[in-house]
Amino acid sequence: ILLTNDSSQLCTMSKNTATASGHALWAKMPKANAELFALTYGSLVTELIRDYDDANEINSQLDRIGHSIGVRCVDEFLSKAEISGISIPPCTNMRDTAEVVAKIGFRMFLGVTAEVSNFSPDGRAFSVFLYDNPLAIFVELPPPPTGGEGASGEKDLSKIKYSNIFCGVIRGALEQVNLRVECQFIRDVLRGEEVNEIRVELKEVLVDGAGDDYKEE
Repeated sequence: ILLTNDSSQLCTMSKNTATASGHALWAKMPKANAELFALTYGSLVTELIRDYDDANEINSQLDRIGHSIGVRCVDEFLSKAEISGISIPPCTNMRDTAEVVAKIGFRMFLGVTAEVSNFSPDGRAFSVFLYDNPLAIFVELPPPPTGGEGASGEKDLSKIKYSNIFCGVIRGALEQVNLRVECQFIRDVLRGEEVNEIRVELKEVLVDGAGDDYKEE
């Protein structure tokens, strides 16, 4: 999802080039049935609901699982790009990074193309917009419990960020290339909003080999 082991070499490419690269890499990936994929993910979320009482903890667990996946996605990304003869030039700023995440990463692993926009004035934050979410094709979030959470002994599942795993994947992938970011799922079609929006903010550029030992902000 970002293509070097050095954050100073983050990739300058046009949107058209990024989109074409994403389609080429998607063509090389093994395909899973979309319905089976969505149902399998739904089973994971259901298991977390059984194990945890608090929606915030469920959201955190989805983020952690995604982080573990994202850490591994970078190697797969690089390997498939090399095998396919696709050269990704070094990124130079977060705009280039955002294009790789949205146009190549999401297309390669999910078969969907995301859009990026809403860059902050300093260029350190942006939004990823997903109009198609393959994780949520059979999903409807329940309304809040009558009388509020705890009033009837029910969990308030309306607060679950069902696709929060995406935030973890982005965090894990960018961490592998020495970028510590914060990701939040701030708009969700499952909540009646018109688009899925993930907000990504760069918090720190890590030194090589820093891993989890981040520098002070």
